[in-house]
Amino acid sequence: MKKEITYIKDLQEHINKTVQLSGWVYNMRSSGSLVFIECRDGSGICQCILNKEELSDNEWTIASGLKQESAIQISGRVVADERSLGGVELQVTGISLIQQVEDYPITPKEHGVEFLMNHRHLWLRSQRQWAAMRVRNGIIFAIHTFFQGRGFIQTDTPIFTPNAAEGSTTLFETDFFDQKAYLAQTGQLYGEALAMAHGLIYTFGPTFRAEKSKTRRHLSEFWMIEPEMAFYDLEMNMDLAEDMLRFIVKTILGNYASELHILERDTTSLEKLVDKAFVRITYDRAVEILRSEDTASLLDQMLEDRKTEKDTILQEQKELQKEHGSAKKWRKKQIEKRISDINSRVDQIDEDMRNLPKWKSSAQNFEWGQDFGGSDETVLTMQYDVPVMVTHWPAEIKAFYMKRDESNTYALGVDVLAPEGYGEIVGGSQREDDLDLLLERIEEEGLDQSVFEWYLDLRRFGSVPHAGFGLGLERTVAWICGLNHVRETIPFPRMMGRITP
Repeated sequence: MKKEITYIKDLQEHINKTVQLSGWVYNMRSSGSLVFIECRDGSGICQCILNKEELSDNEWTIASGLKQESAIQISGRVVADERSLGGVELQVTGISLIQQVEDYPITPKEHGVEFLMNHRHLWLRSQRQWAAMRVRNGIIFAIHTFFQGRGFIQTDTPIFTPNAAEGSTTLFETDFFDQKAYLAQTGQLYGEALAMAHGLIYTFGPTFRAEKSKTRRHLSEFWMIEPEMAFYDLEMNMDLAEDMLRFIVKTILGNYASELHILERDTTSLEKLVDKAFVRITYDRAVEILRSEDTASLLDQMLEDRKTEKDTILQEQKELQKEHGSAKKWRKKQIEKRISDINSRVDQIDEDMRNLPKWKSSAQNFEWGQDFGGSDETVLTMQYDVPVMVTHWPAEIKAFYMKRDESNTYALGVDVLAPEGYGEIVGGSQREDDLDLLLERIEEEGLDQSVFEWYLDLRRFGSVPHAGFGLGLERTVAWICGLNHVRETIPFPRMMGRITP
């Protein structure tokens, strides 16, 4: 007979039936002859109620002695309960122990980031990390669905490459059988070759940048989605990127509401962009906005708002601390949770109060011809409640393969900046399709033409207008989940100073 496994995510289909679950103890508490276990099985969490009178002496001994993350198998009747996790609970009639765990290192108390990162292999089991990884999976599936539904084919490009595509200063160099090679910064150049064969393609794979940066937006190893389209120009490229992002957000809002709730994500901003057009401005206009008095006033007002908010929640914290001493056990837990939330918010407010004057100074003194830094992107997106698409960049600060306008001053590129300060999530352009111009750019950049001969062949044999872009998966996950740092958007982050676990 075929073995069947019942998963917590499917318990709504088994109300008033007896099922067997296998999982781990996420949390537990006892009250006299009752034990309440929050059991997780990877698909969700379910509250399980164990009554001493319903169990054998051995089973009760097991139940009353369980520790966090102990592995168990339980059977019982599924009962509907709107107050419980998932709208159901399990009235347990039997329990067996698979493994008793002692001294699980991650407890419900607050831990520092370094501690959690060193225990990332275990931190992934926590509810917020679980929710973030499920949203990540949903974004990945939505991306494939979007492109496959539009006639694109997924293709794969090399991780070992002989040349740079985004600049030689951020390359990880490696030995490839006594030949110098690099870990790929992008699959784009190879994607262009595939687009000349198939018309519409996309790649989805790991990319590597050796930037010595520890900002909340940087990883050394991350995943990129890179479509390339034959016969596309810049406007068509932008339309595709906007349609893709809207499709992703709509899918996540529709299918992952419970995960977003666990992450405490305010979805107001996400909901707006489902039906609202993205803002499209040129680089020149973006510079004007950064330098404007309106922007300076906005940042001054934000600083005052942060000060007022901090005073208000610190007063609330004092009142809660007074109440805590005489509160009942259930209320103490509520107070402790709220105080923890206040401490986190105060930390964020303090960081904002340190940053806002710096951001104001950077914006007011921004010089035309520079690339935007993280703070500049944040300040720009503060002006709008939907993503901002910045186009027509100074050619000198963009890659050699980007096509330029008729004046030869601007590159026909686009950066898509996510709202709420999440910065660039998409970078793309119309590609240079003229062989002579591309040869000039390679020479200007001081690149070795010999390693690009295969790439130049794409312009020698059947060159056509074409375009493409790259979407950074981890930054997209951070934005949609409302996470403050990209280290929580990938199972095992690799960044400067972090290569374990």
